[in-house]
Amino acid sequence: MFTPFRQFVPTDPIENLRWRARVHRRVMEDPTFAGVIEQACAADPVFFINGFCWTHDPRPEIKNPKLPFILYPYQVEAVGELLHAITHGHDLLVEKSRDVGASWLCCAVPFHVWMFRMRRVFLFISWKEEYVDSAENPKALFWKLDFLLNGLPVWLRPRGYNANLHRSKLKLYNPETKSVITGESTTGNVSRGARPTAMLLDEFAIAEHGFEVLTASRDATSCRIFNSTPKGVNNAFYAVRQSGIKKLRLHWSVHPAKNIGLYTTDENGRLKVLDPAGYPDDYEPHLDGKLRSPWYDLQCERAGSPQEIAQELDIDYLGSGGQFFHPDRIQAAITACVRPSIAIGDLAFDELTGDPVDYGANAMGRLRLWCMLDSKDRPLHDNKLIIGADVSAGTGASNSCLAGYDNVTHEKIFEYVSPYIRPEAFAAQTIAIARWFKQVSGRSPLIIWEANGPGRQFGARIMELGYGEIYLRQNDDSIKRKVSDIPGWAPTKQGKLVLLGSYRSAVESQRLINRSRQALEETLEYVILPDDRVIHQMAGSELDPSGASASHGDRVMADALAWKIMSDRRVILKNEEPTEIPVGSLAWRQKMRERAARSPNKELTEGW
Repeated sequence: MFTPFRQFVPTDPIENLRWRARVHRRVMEDPTFAGVIEQACAADPVFFINGFCWTHDPRPEIKNPKLPFILYPYQVEAVGELLHAITHGHDLLVEKSRDVGASWLCCAVPFHVWMFRMRRVFLFISWKEEYVDSAENPKALFWKLDFLLNGLPVWLRPRGYNANLHRSKLKLYNPETKSVITGESTTGNVSRGARPTAMLLDEFAIAEHGFEVLTASRDATSCRIFNSTPKGVNNAFYAVRQSGIKKLRLHWSVHPAKNIGLYTTDENGRLKVLDPAGYPDDYEPHLDGKLRSPWYDLQCERAGSPQEIAQELDIDYLGSGGQFFHPDRIQAAITACVRPSIAIGDLAFDELTGDPVDYGANAMGRLRLWCMLDSKDRPLHDNKLIIGADVSAGTGASNSCLAGYDNVTHEKIFEYVSPYIRPEAFAAQTIAIARWFKQVSGRSPLIIWEANGPGRQFGARIMELGYGEIYLRQNDDSIKRKVSDIPGWAPTKQGKLVLLGSYRSAVESQRLINRSRQALEETLEYVILPDDRVIHQMAGSELDPSGASASHGDRVMADALAWKIMSDRRVILKNEEPTEIPVGSLAWRQKMRERAARSPNKELTEGW
């Protein structure tokens, strides 16, 4: 950004006010000097803002809430990024901590263009109309525009401007440059038919119709400025952030008044002072690895929750969503339990019968194993397995996942993940993996799955293929917990809370040994809502074309379902011993009949 005149404006507040007074007196003495100032303002937005704009800060410790708008160094860089996006026509995402002046910057730069560039059109959008234009609300975008305009010296305001004619609800018109700023709230039809130079989408993380706005605005303008603090990942702001958009990050640590005494911890967990000059003597630091300062520590003490700190200060998208799993304990579980997989590959199978065909090693395979293979590429594992299955539609929007655990040691033995396998084929793949493990152990793994949505198709195919070692639904709210003849686990709001709560306790206490880093990291994407629902942060996202809102957080659900079986002492799991009776003999057939009579849903041995 070319700023040839910024050097002439003092940045010390007192000297800045004196400079403004001198310039005003000079213009009063020589009106032609106003033209010189106007040309300098048009050429240099930093000169314009630092020299002639005002901002508003109503906090009680500040005697006069009307303050000269003097840019901090990081704000000068932000002005350049914003102006570049507008003039070169590209999208820009502004992710910010609270109280770093981002909203004022996002108003001041378009205001400068409105003042000095011909026939520019801006569209300002916020999540509610009262935050777009309200004469009584300083948070409103147009309130800030009015404050900027009314604070200018009369001789610098647009020629011919009359508030009664050129300022109306949701509209600010410049009769000199013919530029205009309009406003809307974030409805699905925003910007339809409009072709603005640029759009400002303020606090976009809480926009109710965010994804619809993205669709509607994409072809309307080449420059969209998304400005917001984080609010989890289940929103359009996070989706945009994960794209290739250019980002402007305004973290509290770049603010000169907030980073005094800045410190953190080194790789050994010891104090590392980044601002020795500002670090207080005898200060008691918080050594948690985060970037901190005395100002930050005070704000953390005043905050109502870790979620508030993540949202308002840390620009932490996961933490700002009200995490259900504790990040520090999950990190401890990762350190203690995660191991590289011993084998990675794919198990070919017969989709008509569910029989395993052939295992092949493949570094990009879907199946990860934490057990050895024998010379025939069969898994060497003796104890009975519990297999939890989370089923997706197979459209690529989310994963279908299997989690296999040793029922004795509670250690993860395998994990299977695929986003493109249909529920019926996934059922056959699951049975093939179960039978593959049985080839050496002689014990049929027990399978549990969530029976709603695509789980219905999965369960139906499991039954068609005759695999009988399955979870049968029971009444978890009853003391007797009577077992029905209905296969699969049926989720309810409270049931899911209990399921994930039990799994959380097992993981954080390391009673369950989850070897998969991805599975443990995925727990941090779960949030608890005010109505006590626990969901994955992308659940119900408009980005998921399958509409399978419960199909996100796949590894976690598969793990949690497996733990449900392992932790339920009322479920008796008998390890099947390999029979010594010759297969196909009369005695063997009689034994199979007796087993079928006792447990009609049990799988019959191959060949029956």
